[in-house]
Amino acid sequence: MDGMTRSGPAGAVWRRRAGMTAFFLSGICSLSAGILVSLLRDSLGLSYGFSGALVSVMSAGNMLALLTSGVLPAKLGERATAILLTPGYCLGYLVLALTGVPGLLAAAFLLVGVAKGATANKCTLLVGSGARDKSRALSLMNAWYALGALLCPFLIAALSHGPRGLPMAGVSTAGLLLWLTFCFSGLPGKTATPAEGEKTGSASFLKSGIFWTLTLLLLCHNAAESTVNGWVVTWYKGEGILTGAPAAYTVTVQWAMTLAARLMLVYVIRPGRPWRTLTVMGVGLTAAYALMLRLRSPLAALMALGLFAFSMAGFYPIGVAGIGEMMSAASVGTMLALAALGGILFPALVGLVADTAGLTAGMAVNLLPCLALILLPARLERHSAGHPRKGRQRT
Repeated sequence: MDGMTRSGPAGAVWRRRAGMTAFFLSGICSLSAGILVSLLRDSLGLSYGFSGALVSVMSAGNMLALLTSGVLPAKLGERATAILLTPGYCLGYLVLALTGVPGLLAAAFLLVGVAKGATANKCTLLVGSGARDKSRALSLMNAWYALGALLCPFLIAALSHGPRGLPMAGVSTAGLLLWLTFCFSGLPGKTATPAEGEKTGSASFLKSGIFWTLTLLLLCHNAAESTVNGWVVTWYKGEGILTGAPAAYTVTVQWAMTLAARLMLVYVIRPGRPWRTLTVMGVGLTAAYALMLRLRSPLAALMALGLFAFSMAGFYPIGVAGIGEMMSAASVGTMLALAALGGILFPALVGLVADTAGLTAGMAVNLLPCLALILLPARLERHSAGHPRKGRQRT
């Protein structure tokens, strides 16, 4: 029997493995965008503003897919929804390989964003639904994403010695493999039993204050992370900290530290108070980012970037796991879609400020969501202390 018909414990293992495989491939495809924006800017002479707009268009596609991923399953089923929405990585990067027309570049990044959002939603359901320890399961899933992100600069570098479009074509192939993974992932069809969290009403999560606080937390996470992912290579080159091909390997430092942190969350640190852990991480990432903007030594700047990435690593898995029993296609889709606003607004804002006041001033705008990542977990910690039964639900 294939992955579309398996049930029971074997089917659950199959679905978890499919979700982690797809998220690994998504790490390659998603993080390649920031490097490819830099390559496109160099080869096509794009402005900072247009480069930032491309990253924001990708985030807009991400948001659109997340909203759609929470609605379409009721009409089409989870499997059909995934198959419909996830080819964007393959198609978008194929367009980038074939053309440099600005309008088509924007359309390609929109397709990439749609695939990114749909993949995040469906992988979260494949891995998180039914997991006894959601935080651990999602941290492991995100470790696979980090591994894919870690490997993507090497993939692009290996393909950069050929024609201009070859790196994009290589990432497009990874997108094709991701789509095929979803074809055999074991996601349920239209007639499947409602997912966990939908039994008490698909919109009941909208009445939860915790849900909205978590959504704001992830919005600030997306703002801070998308800005760094989309701009750090360009910023290092612009400031002369690292130039040429080595600048792309800043992504390697970033995601190596992210991978290390997420593996620690899975196998070493098992926090009983996750919000306190995130508060400490928020302090670490804000301090590291502020230092990174001031340092001009390549080694010191890379160390600050590594600390930023290490401190950022826990927010997505712990934040999403905080949904607890509310987890469903609708709740995950709504949360991640609204949170994607951070990734839409801030990269574009950085580009606009950079065009008028310089790229360092633009990058400084990103300190705002970093500071929020200290305050919001502290608020969740206070709520948890005041409501121990709700605050310590299994995540």
